[in-house]
Amino acid sequence: MVKKKKTPLRKCVVTKEMKDKKELIRIVRNKEGEVFVDKTGKQNGRGAYISKDKDVIEKAKNKDILSQQLKTKIDPSLYDELLELV
Repeated sequence: MVKKKKTPLRKCVVTKEMKDKKELIRIVRNKEGEVFVDKTGKQNGRGAYISKDKDVIEKAKNKDILSQQLKTKIDPSLYDELLELV
């Protein structure tokens, strides 16, 4: 009998939906306080996931949700980088 591998699920910090990890973008704050987009999904630090959707990213920017989740000030250029990835 072949076991089916579980797909990792993560929650979007804006929509609160559980989605496949590959459908989300991970944003990380490391020990030095740097905040950046984690393209590998394996960087050390506190992570937050956000859906790959322009409307969701705009909502996160307007309500400053990533700052609350990562407990630090977010540079507006990060949101521009997220929009470019979508």
